Amino acid sequence: MADAGGRGAALDEDQLDDLMDDWRSAARSLAKRGLVERVAQAHVAPVPMLGTGPVPNPEQADAVAAITGSNGFGTFLLDGVTGSGKTEVYLQAIAACLARGRQALVLVPEIGLTPQTLSRFRTRLGIPVHVLHSGLNDNERARVWAAAARGEAQVIVGTRSAIFTPLPNAGLIVVDEEHDGSYKQQDGIRYHARDFALVRAKALDVPVVLGSATPSLESLHNARSGRYVHLRLKQRAGEARPPRVRVLDVRKRPLRDGLSPEVLEGIGQHLQRGHQVLVFKNRRGYAPVLLCHDCGWTAPCRRCDAPMTVHAGGRRLQCHHCGARQPAPLACPDCGSLALQPQGIGTERLEEHLVEAFADYPVIRIDRGTTNRRDALEQQLARLGDQPGILVGTQILAKGHDLPKLTLVVVVGIDEGLFSADFRASEKLAQQLIQVAGRAGRATDPGEVWLQTHHPGHPLLETLVHGGYHAFADAELQQRDAAGFPPFAHLALLRAEAQQVEHANAMLTAVRGLIAEDAPVERFGPMPAPMPRRAGYQRTQLLLSAPQRRPLHAVLDAMVPRIHGLPEARKVRWSLDVDPMDLY
Repeated sequence: MADAGGRGAALDEDQLDDLMDDWRSAARSLAKRGLVERVAQAHVAPVPMLGTGPVPNPEQADAVAAITGSNGFGTFLLDGVTGSGKTEVYLQAIAACLARGRQALVLVPEIGLTPQTLSRFRTRLGIPVHVLHSGLNDNERARVWAAAARGEAQVIVGTRSAIFTPLPNAGLIVVDEEHDGSYKQQDGIRYHARDFALVRAKALDVPVVLGSATPSLESLHNARSGRYVHLRLKQRAGEARPPRVRVLDVRKRPLRDGLSPEVLEGIGQHLQRGHQVLVFKNRRGYAPVLLCHDCGWTAPCRRCDAPMTVHAGGRRLQCHHCGARQPAPLACPDCGSLALQPQGIGTERLEEHLVEAFADYPVIRIDRGTTNRRDALEQQLARLGDQPGILVGTQILAKGHDLPKLTLVVVVGIDEGLFSADFRASEKLAQQLIQVAGRAGRATDPGEVWLQTHHPGHPLLETLVHGGYHAFADAELQQRDAAGFPPFAHLALLRAEAQQVEHANAMLTAVRGLIAEDAPVERFGPMPAPMPRRAGYQRTQLLLSAPQRRPLHAVLDAMVPRIHGLPEARKVRWSLDVDPMDLY
């Protein structure tokens, strides 16, 4: 190959990637003719050229000192409010790790967070930072994996599956937003990347840092029990101040596509000042349900016990559970009426209204529908840049994004999460509200958070607004303890799926019979799953609970090998989920 000056020189694959987009096919063709050859170069570890960063405040300095002073395995819960500078703590801990010639692995919950994280890490650390996530093709993943296995990749940033990356020179593992449910693999081989990070860190004898503004109740309980070192960052870094929170009572108030007049006026005021606004609604699509106003018919999914969601402005129906799609009917299939109406609000409907109400400003929707392509989230945020405008989005926008011009966050549709049968629902809602509120006022301009609700006096909202996340966590942990729920109990969920419910019930009944009557575990079921039918399969489950982990695993160790020999197990699809994040 010829270098930029025309001289013959060997170029590595990374250099060729920078120079030419599609060099591999040309190189293969030249290799067949004997004109080029592939050789393994001796790896020379790049010397970190550390960039300058902000001077850490005392809380950050104490956290960095604790982590870097760890000798071998130790678990650190970095519990810092949004905007408190947790990433700066990570960077300084990683820099110390690199100075010792070791590797660092950083886990983030979403692919969308990796470009922002990569940019900041590369600027500060001055070395190549490698990335691993499902958006890469097989060749790209294999190259990073091989570089890590050879010890050449010194810093790896990745999503859930990156926890399996080989680390021959491991020095540090960081799990950012450790509370996030995205770290749990919900199908196939079920595992939680945060929990497996602890297992790997102990095996490698390196420290592991779990960071979050809203730590999971399990992690908080472990920190308070002395199993983790609890590091607190109670203040926002720099000049940023916490946003002012306002609860808007919308009872008896006129709503236009879910937005009150006060909200629309507030959005306009912030835009006129040159700021950005985030309207948060954790439901994608146009509307949750298509309803016949004359007879009450709703569009069901033929394969699931759930209604289909309205998309594309009412033209398409889609099931968010099995993925089935169909055109919206022109008339009601039951009564023939033309009075079909989308009921409820999704991000598409909010976008439509805001585009009409604020025609002079860009309105950008961020949800799974607009970010399913590679680098789509980064491109969408780049479209907005620093100009005044509106972001409409789901929980994707609540995770770690730094938007310095954003000064107003409006949360629409809180009430749906206030009354749920899932024992984790309150924790998830509290984390979501705190995280999305943390996007506001992260620079010098003060931020505001407006919460629209028909239940302004609900205990969860009262506690969060007046006491913050830790006040909520204290109350919730007391309730979990009284009810015997995690983290004060350990669960295992056996799921069975079959086209005939009798087969699923028979299999779980047989499994229950494998457990000794005097075994120290509670048994609940077989019972229907909260969604009894999904993707054409009837679903039942058997829940096992024990106050200690060891007896539960002793029962599972004895039971699971015998399940494979059950005749009933051959007629169903079944799975075992230890520490399930939800019961659906």
